[in-house]
Amino acid sequence: MSKQLIRIHSDEVLPARADVVVIGGGIIGVTAAYFLSRQGLSVAVIEKGQVAGEQSSRNWGWCRQQNRDYRELPVSIVSMRLWDELTTETGHDLGFRRCGLRYATDNPAQLAEWEAWQEVARQFGVDSRMLSGEDAAAMIGSSGRTWLGGVHSVNDGKAEPALAAPLIAEGARARGATIHQNCLALGLDVTNGAVTGVVTERGLIRADAVLCAAGAWASSFCRGYGVSFPQASVRQTAMRTAPAPDIGGAVYTPDCTLTRRVDGSYTMAISGKGRIEITPQALRYTREFMPAFIKRFKNVTFGIGKSFVEGPEALGGWQGEKMIAQDHLRVLDPEPDPRLVAKTLERVRKLFPALAGIQVAESWGGYVDCTPDSVPVISPVDGMAGFYLAAGCSGHGFGLGPGLGLLAAQLVANDAPFADVTPFRLSRLVDGSRLELGSI
Repeated sequence: MSKQLIRIHSDEVLPARADVVVIGGGIIGVTAAYFLSRQGLSVAVIEKGQVAGEQSSRNWGWCRQQNRDYRELPVSIVSMRLWDELTTETGHDLGFRRCGLRYATDNPAQLAEWEAWQEVARQFGVDSRMLSGEDAAAMIGSSGRTWLGGVHSVNDGKAEPALAAPLIAEGARARGATIHQNCLALGLDVTNGAVTGVVTERGLIRADAVLCAAGAWASSFCRGYGVSFPQASVRQTAMRTAPAPDIGGAVYTPDCTLTRRVDGSYTMAISGKGRIEITPQALRYTREFMPAFIKRFKNVTFGIGKSFVEGPEALGGWQGEKMIAQDHLRVLDPEPDPRLVAKTLERVRKLFPALAGIQVAESWGGYVDCTPDSVPVISPVDGMAGFYLAAGCSGHGFGLGPGLGLLAAQLVANDAPFADVTPFRLSRLVDGSRLELGSI
């Protein structure tokens, strides 16, 4: 994880009871806790490791409407508003800036996809502007490449992964929620087919509702209760630079992606590059993911490693006892790919003259949890009253986090949801529904 991830303190006393227990201290879990506690409900967030220790602090930080799947776009639009509101309401700078996102490409197919998306932008009132090749080159400050064109999403922006989830968690605590780190969920307490609490390594918390926002661990946790949740993790690499000259807030090219952080450094990565590790869970859901593998993962490598025997996709189910005994399982911290680090640095230096002297300060790996159609699951779990799932964000979870957290909170509280939840239902992945592969 990034060395810049801020640490917050834990509430040491575990409540005997809460209206809602949230399993997972990532961006969705803590924002759901924030909105639930703002309504006056008692909420306990339990996190096996550190708040935002996994993918919520390892992403690019992009908060975008541009190129979103039409099913996610209503959530994305609300999320952009909520990023502003959360900054004001919590009194914390989450690093959210509407800096605009700038894209350039020399790939005709990619440019055609961006052009086609303009119709979606018009339908939803998103300010998205196509760029000529010359405009794209001027806007991103690159050299040595001839771009066919690009796009500028004017009102989109970025937030700070090292700050956002921990500070939103503090906002939830200020409204009455309790935050319990290094507190592993061993399992659910179930009575007559309904969830009545969560058994943790520190004791039982009785509750009327439980929201599982466990990221890459969600499928493993659910499987212990006969709940099938097709989920696959893509291992990716990103890095942070030393402070460097300002070329703008957020830039995408086929070669590399850069996001300027609040301290003047950059998060850098190569879009679409990753590794799918062959695991028992991956084999279990091969059929469900095959269409996505064929269409999407041309740039993804496959391999086998320690994840076959330990971690969220390993043999067996939820590895509670092993996680208690082995601290390295409490926070998934895969090694970055050194070849990708070197390639990214080389490409950035070559493409952006102003960054020719840029240096990598740290690099890290992370697991992006995906669904077969690349659309999140925000849903009650059929057949188990009081149990809800919020996971499978497919690399979209950070930017969509406030909206997905609010949507999950509304489902848990039995309030009218602000958006249609049908596309996010868990049942679509397991009942034979024809799946439409979403945007990435």
